[in-house]
Amino acid sequence: MPNPRLASRYAKSLIDLAIERGQLEEVYTDLQWLQAAIKGSRELVTLLRSPIVKSDTKKKIMEAVTTGNISALTAAFNNLLIAKGRESNLPEIVNAGIKLYKDHKHIQTVTLKTAIPVSDSVKEAIVAKVKEAGDFPSIELETVVDPSLIGGFVLQAGDKLVDASIAYDLKAIAKQFDNNDFIYKIR
Repeated sequence: MPNPRLASRYAKSLIDLAIERGQLEEVYTDLQWLQAAIKGSRELVTLLRSPIVKSDTKKKIMEAVTTGNISALTAAFNNLLIAKGRESNLPEIVNAGIKLYKDHKHIQTVTLKTAIPVSDSVKEAIVAKVKEAGDFPSIELETVVDPSLIGGFVLQAGDKLVDASIAYDLKAIAKQFDNNDFIYKIR
């Protein structure tokens, strides 16, 4: 069961310790690697959340999977999670750690959804416009291809959303027809 409070507390302690030891960039790279491993392996998540598998077995498997891929600090953190019985929260802790890193470095994540892949020049232009409009010092652009948009784009930066897609326009037109906005009302 996801526990965002627990995840943010553990992630904050890892990030704070990494800052204290001067290993923030290394730990961030580790968190990105762990996030990719978790997204790429459903079996790993199942193992971490399994109440049947004993903690020493989980520790050995995690060491085998992560050896050579993560730093000693992150490996010790994973061992601590397993020892405390919190390994099932690792996916949420990793995501919270990445978010805390981006907050610490003032990196704004912007998601661009388009119907077809866009060129690098378009991406650069969008990043420049968002920097100008939002006054963000650093932007990380994530692109998603969603053919259901038909055309146009959906841009999300934090809690702001710009939906300039054809699918949105078609839904708005359908809503107008449902409301009979085009039929003159006699009374």
